[in-house]
Amino acid sequence: MGVHRHTKPMQVIGPFGEALSLADLPKNNTTRWVIRRKAEVVAAVNGGLLSLEEACTRYDLSLEEFFSWQEAIDKSGLPGLRISYLSKYRTENRAS
Repeated sequence: MGVHRHTKPMQVIGPFGEALSLADLPKNNTTRWVIRRKAEVVAAVNGGLLSLEEACTRYDLSLEEFFSWQEAIDKSGLPGLRISYLSKYRTENRAS
């Protein structure tokens, strides 16, 4: 009986349908987080290319920050990652 090891995929499908490998992800010293980069990191974690812990360590992210990106994508798609969109959404929710 063989031992089954969980292996990470070499590539995952990115936010725009492209194949993403570790080499395609944002650099670990990224400080300017545009929509595409945020979405690539979320796709890498969701696809198993990076663990949540690896992503947070690699990009110096808090769990809250990563989960906010993931939630924004889940709720509103890629436009949800725009800061101005989030500000508008929060303002509308507060008025309710």
